[in-house]
Formats: sequence, C-alpha cells, structure tokens
Amino acid sequence: MLERQTVALAAVWTALPALEAAVTAAAERLGRGTGRLVYTGAGTSGRLAVQDGVELVPTFSWPRERLAFVLAGGEAALTASIEGAEDDEAAARARIADLGLARADVHIAVAASGTTPFVLAAQAEARVRGALTIAIANNPGSPLLAAAEHAVALPTGAEFLAGSTRMVAGTAQKIALNLLSTGIMYGLKRVYRGRMVAVVPTNAKLRARALRILCELTGAGEEAAAMALKETGGDVRLAVLRLDGLSLEEARRRLAEARGDLRQARGF
Repeated sequence: MLERQTVALAAVWTALPALEAAVTAAAERLGRGTGRLVYTGAGTSGRLAVQDGVELVPTFSWPRERLAFVLAGGEAALTASIEGAEDDEAAARARIADLGLARADVHIAVAASGTTPFVLAAQAEARVRGALTIAIANNPGSPLLAAAEHAVALPTGAEFLAGSTRMVAGTAQKIALNLLSTGIMYGLKRVYRGRMVAVVPTNAKLRARALRILCELTGAGEEAAAMALKETGGDVRLAVLRLDGLSLEEARRRLAEARGDLRQARGF
C-alpha cells in the first residue's frame, strides 16, 4: 500500500504545467477585487476540498466571505457518507445559483472519476455564469476535465484496494490542492520571503509564530516585535512596516495602496 502511494506524487509531477497555468489564472481573477474561491466535490474528494479551503483563512487571512463550498450532501457529508447525494444534479445547480457565482469567482471542482454527476452539474453551472473553472480528476479524458477551462489530470491508475479512491487518488488530490491554493496565495502576495505574513494569530502557537516571523523579517528583538504586534492587532505585515519606522496610519495607507503586498509596501 505504501509503495502505491508514490504513484500519487508522480501523477502530480506530470500535472505541474497545468497547475501552474491554473494558479496564474486564478490569482489574476481573484486579484481584481472581491471574487470568491468556491470548492466543489463529493465524498472523499469533497472532504479533501473542504479541508484545503478552510485552511486558507487562518494561514493566509483569506476572507471567510470570499470562500464557499458546494458539497454533495451538504455539511453533513463532512462526517458521514452520503453517497447518493453525488447523483443530485439539481442540488448542485441550485447551490451554485444560491451562491450567485459570477465572472469574479474561481470554481475548483474535484472528482476522482471525473464523471460524478453532482460535480459535473456544479461546474457546468459555474461556467455558464462566467466563473473561472478549474477541475482536478484522476481519470484523464474524463468529462469533468474536458469541460473545464483549466484541467488538472492526475493519472494514478488502479487502486491497491480496488475502487477505493480515498487511497492513491485521494493522496494525489491532496497534494495538488496544496500546491494550487498555496500558489494562488503566493500570487495574491499573501506570502513574503517564504513566510506566512498574513497569518491570523488566534491561539498561542500562532501568536508565537507571528512573533518569530516578525523578528526574522525585521531583525527586531522580541520585546519590540511583541509591542508592534500588539499595536497592530496581530497583523504581521503592518507590524513589519511599523518596525521599518512608519507610523501606524502610514503603514495602513501603504499596505492598502499595495493591496496587501508587503514587498511593494516596503519598497523592495
């Protein structure tokens, strides 16, 4: 079983050009304004998609209102298997309609087979409404990939446990989603010098991480860094600018003008 897992990484290697193109397109679309990242999936693929999306809020300070999920079976499917829901095309279209997807949005559809009716219907509705469509599937040439603007094929082949896509297919999807969403956040300038400068310090571990990041980026001591974080409400990017010598008002103005890009706000 472990040996078969190496196939997942190999599959993602082959998909790197497609992932890169998807990252570029998604970052460009989301960087225009207030568009949302919308994840769609069913079963294992849906749960993996949700897991990827929810991490963007604390890690990159991605606004919760700019994140949505279209999960076959709804939230109940996160903790229970609701297999019949994956055939409900009407529910998928209704969910996309309720969200009011439009050209500003990016829709990420995930399905191992690439033939799941719920996911196909959601993607079709999203594309009709003008959203950018990205599809991830483990079956090259499948309908889901064929109908997406950016198709990420992960050819993992037969499973060690026949038909159990939570195995190699799921591992490949998780890796691809990690690369895709993190790449988008890089493109949106929510990462600076390989550090999570948009991290939301909501617990002791994250507060310590924010302090460490601030010290590393500015060379300030812990006392000065802690004071800057307190003054800025835990915003690492604003704290960096404060330690660069800017007033809080000027730091806020610069960061706003740079649309959150710390490199641009610092002038280098």
